[in-house]
Amino acid sequence: MPFTIMDRYLTSELLPPFLFGVGAFSSIGVTIDAVFDLVRKIVESGLPVDIALQVFLLKLPTFIVLAFPMSTLLATLMTYSRLSSQSELIALRGCGVSVYRMVLTAVMLSLVVTGLTFVFNEHIAPAASYQANMTLNNALKSDKPILKQQNIFYPEYRETKAPDGTTNRILTRLFYADQFDGKRMSGLTVIDRSEEGLNQIVVAESGQWNGSQNVWDFYNGTIYLVAPDRSYRNILRFEHQQLRLPRTPLSLAEKSRDYGEMNISEALEQLAVEKLGGDRQKIRKLEVRIQQKIALPFVCVVFGLVGAAMGSVPQRSGRGTSFGISVIVIFSYYFLSFITGALAQANVLSPFMGAWLPNFIGLGTGLFLLFRVAQR
Repeated sequence: MPFTIMDRYLTSELLPPFLFGVGAFSSIGVTIDAVFDLVRKIVESGLPVDIALQVFLLKLPTFIVLAFPMSTLLATLMTYSRLSSQSELIALRGCGVSVYRMVLTAVMLSLVVTGLTFVFNEHIAPAASYQANMTLNNALKSDKPILKQQNIFYPEYRETKAPDGTTNRILTRLFYADQFDGKRMSGLTVIDRSEEGLNQIVVAESGQWNGSQNVWDFYNGTIYLVAPDRSYRNILRFEHQQLRLPRTPLSLAEKSRDYGEMNISEALEQLAVEKLGGDRQKIRKLEVRIQQKIALPFVCVVFGLVGAAMGSVPQRSGRGTSFGISVIVIFSYYFLSFITGALAQANVLSPFMGAWLPNFIGLGTGLFLLFRVAQR
């Protein structure tokens, strides 16, 4: 398909409001979320201004990602509304150009923005957000040890078949630590039922993964051995004891990034670790978040189609009306996305449908509006 004079003209009309939208929406988002909090930390906690500025710049990509779909809707709605109100679209139709061909330019530009959103959302925003939080924590706690995570809880299960054929999940091992300081865990309790005929409970002051021998080194603790009939068998006190347990609890503690700080590949790695832990609620939540991360860039295409179709309706509306309609559409979409995401986490919808259903509804709405406009 050739890039015609009409495409060049529409592109030149779409770009200014798009760039304006990126600047406006990302500025509003970062101001509400980050600036007020940073100013409070400068005043109350003595956060250096240069560190605050660095954190502000690192947080900006996250809001630019969110601004891309909104700006696409604003640009297409504003541009096509103006062309419609000035009868330029009627003139193009009089020259034999169909509504579908006119809207195609907006859809193609939306696909470009989709790719840009994917790159930002996958390669820039998660790393920048993680670095922003690390920089802020280091600046505020520079004289304290960096606490990576608290309450590390790792259960292991095995599946057994009952005489009636049903499958039951039975706890085989439970690993718990009060906290992890980045190197060593403290306040450890391990309930081990993995060996047939022998249960043991390990309580230790601290523990550390020994990577050279693939074992855990436990310090200053006690091992309680319990017989199958639940009677006492033995008690062993130790200063240093090595136990062959899986490394997974350390992996869980190390993978302490927030969902917004992980790209898709890191989230998939985290999902594999969570599946070993067996926490179904966390697994479900992560599955939904991964699908939402994949679905987010395609909102640009949906918004581009909806904005162009709504703007092509013959009417006389100003930029203020277009901005107001954009806000309503954006709010409706994200409200619907929140609802479907919650239903997916509650197991009512699949993770895929929970993330993609708003896109499908928006796409159907855009195609319906476009068809109605073309019939006029």
